[in-house]
Amino acid sequence: MSTTTSLFTAPASTYPLDPTYAHRRASAVVTVTGPDGTPLTGADVVVEQTNHAFTFGNIGFELIDYINDYAASPRPGGALRGEADREYDAAFADRWLALHNAATLPFYWGRFEPQEGRPRTTEYLRAARWFTERGVALKGHPLVWHTVAPHWLLGKPTSEVERLQRARIRRDVGDFAGLVDTWDAINEVVIMPVFDAEENGITPLARVKGRVEMIRLAFEEARAANPSVKLLLNDFDMSTAYECLIEAVLEAGIPIDYLGLQSHQHQGYWGVEKTAKILDRFARYNLPIHFTETTLLSGEVMPKHIVDLNDWQVTAEQWPSTPEGEARQADELEEFVRTLVAHPLVEAFTYWGLGDRGMWLNAPGGLLRRDGTPKPAYDRYLGLVKGEWWVAPHTARTDAHGQVTVEGFKGTYRVTAGDVVHEVTLG
Repeated sequence: MSTTTSLFTAPASTYPLDPTYAHRRASAVVTVTGPDGTPLTGADVVVEQTNHAFTFGNIGFELIDYINDYAASPRPGGALRGEADREYDAAFADRWLALHNAATLPFYWGRFEPQEGRPRTTEYLRAARWFTERGVALKGHPLVWHTVAPHWLLGKPTSEVERLQRARIRRDVGDFAGLVDTWDAINEVVIMPVFDAEENGITPLARVKGRVEMIRLAFEEARAANPSVKLLLNDFDMSTAYECLIEAVLEAGIPIDYLGLQSHQHQGYWGVEKTAKILDRFARYNLPIHFTETTLLSGEVMPKHIVDLNDWQVTAEQWPSTPEGEARQADELEEFVRTLVAHPLVEAFTYWGLGDRGMWLNAPGGLLRRDGTPKPAYDRYLGLVKGEWWVAPHTARTDAHGQVTVEGFKGTYRVTAGDVVHEVTLG
């Protein structure tokens, strides 16, 4: 890839990028024992990696109808649904699971509970169990947001909106505890009190309470419902306004588990230098960083004069994926993921949509084309996650003490000797 060398010229930092990924690797000496506990000496064993410690995630929105056998209400994003989708969705699910170890589920309040008192809990629990049974970790997105808020909040006094918002957090975090234990607690708070693109019930509450107290509300209610929950503060605003808000939250004594940074690059790829500078700025809080929402386009980029990405309204036919764009997307995605994995504070990367069908804003941002076939970016990304950074099954021999060394990217491994299986965690 022609752009990879720029990874070595990133700005100096307290947490410098390490293109060798030494901080991602580990090794362990495993003593392989038989059923009676005796070390197996000189035995052939199979060593295989089963998961990464690093989160390689994507949204799970598109699969909810499929998991529920198409009994759900129309899926967010407007994607096609019904009997005609079964073959597409089955192949889509296979490609999704081949690449990712984490899914973000859509708990947008207005869609999760379109009618007051009738949340889609049963449907989402079924989806959550489906992912969990396949070894996929889950995050809910989001508990508090001014966009996609319920229409039935309109007209209610702010005190009642606050009561309902608190109850919604406790209900959903409690109902999904043990399945969804990580949440975007609150989304895009920088703009929340001044948001005026559409009328909603949350922005007036944010004006009354202020940003910090809105965050306190979200975090405290979530922890009350599930004391072991992990919570993100998530925003698209990469300006100093977000930094000031983080500082105010920490000074107010509100613990943040992860910092969420969005990176929808509809107006062009950030590049290594900009990405490294953003990482350096937000790393000063010494908190784990999650890149929560990333898109890179395989077609024309959005015009620079668009301020709110939602204002760019075109059809999928007007915004196609192109061969040149697909080649560019593959290079950019590889470089971007390598940059994030090279930073020691980054723990998670979530791409925002696997396929172009139903993609946000009809953008050609998926890793699969509208017909479900993989773009070069999918193959390149899979080659990193399950190729270069993955230990393929191989045979090793135990020494005179029954020991074998397991080494590779931090994560989980399986050592098998006949009917004896040892599960190993590196890091």
